[in-house]
Amino acid sequence: MAGSFGADPDRYDRARPRYPDELITALVAASPGPDVLDVGVGTGIVARQLLAAGCRVLGVDVDARMAEWSRRRGLDVEVSAFEEWDPAGRTFDAVVAGQTWHWVDPVAGAAKAAEALRPGGRLAVFWNAGQPPSDVGEASAAVYERVLPGSLAARWAASTASSSAADGYSALCAKAADGMRETGAFGEPEVWRFEWERTYTRDEWLDVLPTTGAHTLLPPELLTEVLAGIGAAIDAVGGAFTARFTTDAVVAART
Repeated sequence: MAGSFGADPDRYDRARPRYPDELITALVAASPGPDVLDVGVGTGIVARQLLAAGCRVLGVDVDARMAEWSRRRGLDVEVSAFEEWDPAGRTFDAVVAGQTWHWVDPVAGAAKAAEALRPGGRLAVFWNAGQPPSDVGEASAAVYERVLPGSLAARWAASTASSSAADGYSALCAKAADGMRETGAFGEPEVWRFEWERTYTRDEWLDVLPTTGAHTLLPPELLTEVLAGIGAAIDAVGGAFTARFTTDAVVAART
């Protein structure tokens, strides 16, 4: 699944949400300098936000398609699994990972980040957790259970319909923090939280779903049926809705 996102990088870049400006500002302020390594750079969503804030960014990505897409748009990207990536003596003021650290071994990844960080540099890993309102969430969960009973997508939809979407990421944050601690190379990790909202039209939400891990490997006919059902649910509430987002970041300083 980790290698499936590069199948349609145009859609991924167009549809995936950006990260709160407050997060980017806090990362830049906490870093001792402007040199950033972006792990799982993908289409450069995080990288472009950091570049706009005055940083210099090198990306690493396991997917050659994503890397090439970003290179064509002016980003500097190297292809490698992060655990196997060679810093070649280079060091950075920050190592960041937006929506990607769950594809990285939390201990080996933190150790690699420590190798690449200057003293006082920050490792910051973060996730966006989005949740539609309860009526859309419940109707969507019913669609998944009908079309894909027992699947990862059905379990994901049911969990977000019944609880906060951020709850599903709490385990990832805890695992990331434990990995940082286990290396012995970082100070005590902090968790930063940012809450925000975004309004989606029916078409915008149906553009997002195929870019998520629960959908990237679905056969086309099943994906079409899922999107039709969820589209009907959004039409039933007026054709648009406001999603609540929580962005959680786990941040630790290189000692």
